[in-house]
Amino acid sequence: MNTSISSTGASRSSSRRFSLRMGAVAAALIGLAGCTVGPNYVRPDVKTNASYASQTMLETRNATRAAPALDAWWQGFDDPELTRIISRVMTQNLDLAAAMARVDQARAAAREAGAQLAPQGSLDAQVLQQHQSTKGALGEIASQSPGYTRTQTLETLGAGASWELDIAGGLHRGAEAADAEAQAAEANQDGVRISVAAEAADSYFQVRGAQERIRLAQEQIDTETRLLELVKDRLAGGLATSREVAQAQALVLQAKATLPPLRIVLAQQLNRLDVLMGAAPGTYAAELKDSPQNFTVPVIATDGGPDMLLRRRPDVIAAERKLAASNARIGVAVAEYYPKVSLGGLLGFETLQSGSLFSSQAFQPQAVLGLHWRLFDFGRVDAEVAQAKGANAEALALYRQSMLRATEDVENAIVSLAELETQHRDLTQEVQAHVQARDAAQDAYKGGAVSLIEVLDEDRQLLSSRDQLARVHADDARAAVATFRALGGGWSGSNVEAKDVAAR
Repeated sequence: MNTSISSTGASRSSSRRFSLRMGAVAAALIGLAGCTVGPNYVRPDVKTNASYASQTMLETRNATRAAPALDAWWQGFDDPELTRIISRVMTQNLDLAAAMARVDQARAAAREAGAQLAPQGSLDAQVLQQHQSTKGALGEIASQSPGYTRTQTLETLGAGASWELDIAGGLHRGAEAADAEAQAAEANQDGVRISVAAEAADSYFQVRGAQERIRLAQEQIDTETRLLELVKDRLAGGLATSREVAQAQALVLQAKATLPPLRIVLAQQLNRLDVLMGAAPGTYAAELKDSPQNFTVPVIATDGGPDMLLRRRPDVIAAERKLAASNARIGVAVAEYYPKVSLGGLLGFETLQSGSLFSSQAFQPQAVLGLHWRLFDFGRVDAEVAQAKGANAEALALYRQSMLRATEDVENAIVSLAELETQHRDLTQEVQAHVQARDAAQDAYKGGAVSLIEVLDEDRQLLSSRDQLARVHADDARAAVATFRALGGGWSGSNVEAKDVAAR
């Protein structure tokens, strides 16, 4: 009796010492899990100029007017039809819907990477019924035992948990990379938002330009037709020649020949607008045909200079977030030098006797301490780390390049806008001069002071200058759209920097 008690006490003492050792090992491993290998990310400085090289061109243009807000720049054109189109694009465009879906995927991947840091749990239950063969190896042996029955029911129930201790911080770096990639996807979505709004506005102004040029061409056709009738009347009275009739008729046909290319542009851009609004071509065309043309080119503010592009250009923001992700991937690769330790446990019940599943005899707990170490694979790990560092260097170059291209876009857009407005002013004065010259030539022709050739020449010049003015007016608006797009207008701005500050 005393021996049995002593043996039981020794067993309990041994079990207690084993539990203490396992607890100490677990505590030490948990302490090591606070380490995180790999470089900590610091956003690189990108050198920018204090202002744009063409800044003075906009300052002269912006002297007397206020600029619209960048996040809703289209309202600055004072065109309700344009505002309605952009609103539809923002809610119905399919490219934007696809970009939003990509953001959802990236966010889910970030949540999945973060969830790997937490313990994993599972619950499994099974009831297995079988009719055992007595000719099999197990059946032949078991069938010799007293009370053997061929029909057996196996009941199992288990609740398990496991936790990989992030000793080197590889899982933390993976979660960090996934979060940065999700932010890059969000920036790309904002980039799509900017692009589709700018494309819709660009298409809209091409429609307006084509409509105005068609109207002017038709007006010119009417004028030339009246002139043709006048020449025919003079021919009947012996005051003109058949050559002059042919010349007048050629001018009418010349004006008519300008219509088909303009109609092609109009139809193509109307179709493009419908697709941008997520509709079949022809859906909204009637609205634009019936609505009046009335827009003004707004002032554009460039406060903040090129440095503002770091916060407003989604492509620059996305490139910077991809750089942060590649930096974290270096830590993921370096973590492969260190062992991976996991803790696991299972509380389970198993029985062949129905009704006794939750008895103490059926209870079978398990505890697992796992270790995985790529001990003789460091050559491959070296290559993986080198690859991660190379990807980071590439991402850094792409980030800096994206900033240079963003600045180039703004500079080009400002120059185009300023020069087109100068051309627009000159063409306006040219048209006025041609109108006066044409009217004077027609009056002189009616009085016999000049020949028809001079009238026809003035008409041709007037048609050319009025057509060019209508084209430049539309191009001026398109240049303003390009400038807003280059400045990153069309969304509320980046909060990535604020997130980074809060995370530190």
